[in-house]
Amino acid sequence: MKVATWNVNSVKARIDVVLAWVKQADPDVVGFQEIKCLDENFPRFEFEALGYHVETFGQKSYNGVAILSKHPMQDVVRGIDGYADEQSRYIEVLVTPKGGTPLRFVNLYLPNGNPAPGPKYDYKLAWMAALQARVASLLYDEERLVVAGDYNVIPEPADVHNPAAWLKDALFLPATRAAFRRFEALGLTDAIRACNALPNQYTFWDYQAGAWQKNNGIRIDHLMLSPQAADVLREAGIDRHVRGWDKASDHVPAWCVLN
Repeated sequence: MKVATWNVNSVKARIDVVLAWVKQADPDVVGFQEIKCLDENFPRFEFEALGYHVETFGQKSYNGVAILSKHPMQDVVRGIDGYADEQSRYIEVLVTPKGGTPLRFVNLYLPNGNPAPGPKYDYKLAWMAALQARVASLLYDEERLVVAGDYNVIPEPADVHNPAAWLKDALFLPATRAAFRRFEALGLTDAIRACNALPNQYTFWDYQAGAWQKNNGIRIDHLMLSPQAADVLREAGIDRHVRGWDKASDHVPAWCVLN
């Protein structure tokens, strides 16, 4: 099963690019972030025509997450259970392949948190704590679980082109990275790092200052696996070539394959 995540930065504005990648990559399950539309305005028909089931948790103009799956989805949860949030940033489903092992898939768009310190950063850390509590409860079920999405977290210096330039940014502050380490310490495996320990494995390049052309990127899109999912991890990668497409998102898809 190929599982992917991609911050598409407006699904309607980039529908041709998104459809082209879906056809090329052929994921079994993919989570989109920043769909930036209400549920009723999501281009559901285009993806259903490719054989996907669709679940969305949209928001007008901002945020919004969606999951596409070739297999039926059950137990849909919109928003972190027990955490009051006005923003559409979390959707969770149980993917049930016919004759295969079920996969619980979480798709998230974690708050950016800038400027920090301040209310937006407080919101980011509170959201990370709520996410950790939710995932901890899911791990008790010992399912194959993938928690994927745009985390807006740079975990290590190897995940950024110039660490010194990001020292005061909410994505790289010590408190942010510490919260991510606590989350990972629940027993989760970073799929990309498990398969590729090399530096410069980026998933985001800003539109400004020629970041893409200079390869001034950061890795903030992650697929975190439960022990049961990590046991069947076969490969993982980043489709960086998509960043060079016309009208591309500033993020690129990241993916992993589970046996």
